[in-house]
Amino acid sequence: MKRIGVITSGGDCGGLNAVIKGVARYAYSLGIESVVIPNGYAGLYNLIDLDKVVSLDAERVSKIEASLAGSEAGHSRVKLSKIKDPNTYERIKEGLKKFGIDALIISGGDDTGSVVVDLASHGVPCIHVPKTMDLDLQPYSVGGDSAVNRIATFTRDLKTTGLSHNRVLVIEVFGRYVGHTAFRGGVGAEADCILIPEIPVDFDVVYEHMKTTYFGRVMRSDVKAGTYIIVVAEGLKNASGEMLYDESAGVDAFGHKKLAGAGKYVRQQLEKRLKNDPEVVEFMKKTGMYAPGVYEIPEVREVIPGHLVRCGGSSAYDVNFGYKAGAAAVVLLLEGKIANTVVNVDDNRIHYMPTSEAIKRREVDIKEVALFESLGICFGRKPQKFEYEFSEANGGIVRHL
Repeated sequence: MKRIGVITSGGDCGGLNAVIKGVARYAYSLGIESVVIPNGYAGLYNLIDLDKVVSLDAERVSKIEASLAGSEAGHSRVKLSKIKDPNTYERIKEGLKKFGIDALIISGGDDTGSVVVDLASHGVPCIHVPKTMDLDLQPYSVGGDSAVNRIATFTRDLKTTGLSHNRVLVIEVFGRYVGHTAFRGGVGAEADCILIPEIPVDFDVVYEHMKTTYFGRVMRSDVKAGTYIIVVAEGLKNASGEMLYDESAGVDAFGHKKLAGAGKYVRQQLEKRLKNDPEVVEFMKKTGMYAPGVYEIPEVREVIPGHLVRCGGSSAYDVNFGYKAGAAAVVLLLEGKIANTVVNVDDNRIHYMPTSEAIKRREVDIKEVALFESLGICFGRKPQKFEYEFSEANGGIVRHL
């Protein structure tokens, strides 16, 4: 093997530049050149038309900051099998041949991984490095820790404005169809309530928890100030069990509708109950906040940090994992373990699994949620007892997040 192509695909996140550097530096140490195939699978399809590719030599790699989120290789959401060209795969092979690229290392989530499997079935050697801030793959995915830390930071910061205005704040965060980022980021920020797709929400339970917690804080405060923080996953389902979509946005190349409106939906549910609760006016009067016809119930606001949770910097954990996973991907290629996903490097052991298995959706294990319910966090249901069991760890891997 003389030359490896590096692709990043899907959404941007922390740790990806560390993956690129891990691939480039380990390959270089073995006398193998690595090059960037820009703009994800769109770039792979159009590789045949490019004049040149960027070599990840020592000088170019030194310009890449592993601590920055995003990817020097760029992204696109393109599914190769959806391209209206019967010669798509032959075109890709010709592009690889043109630049002498022997194999690919591709970093992305479940959609990206499905294309890795597709490419391998068409005779293109490739290895998958798991990447998604949603943490919905079977192994840990680069970008998850960075996103969770940013969600926790933004949520903690918003408490200052919540306290200043006595607001109930609803923070809607990315995570697709699972609640890992809302769950871990919310716990990290000491949110009062965390709502995730894995648990059907009883808004009467949420309201009673909010009322007891928020009213108590304000009443106990010498300056009558308090806030209540809810972190909600974008994939939250409504009362009918349906996900909340932006129907005007259509679908992406992988057939996914755009999720939208979870924060707004939660806000509306709380406002409706506040307006219909006769005890609210009494509370507002006792705390000196009541203004007839103007300010009769506590203000509920939704905040959507959106792409701010996946941009900026990478956590130290994601830089570490990115370096390891990138280097391990090179080893898997050289050993001919095609269409596999890097799971981890533990001591001198490289753990991997078939990409077709790695991209199966992993949801939040709600058995663990009960532990945090016992600590006072509301998850939109009546708290359940934490049913524990013991398991001695004899050198096994404990999953991060």
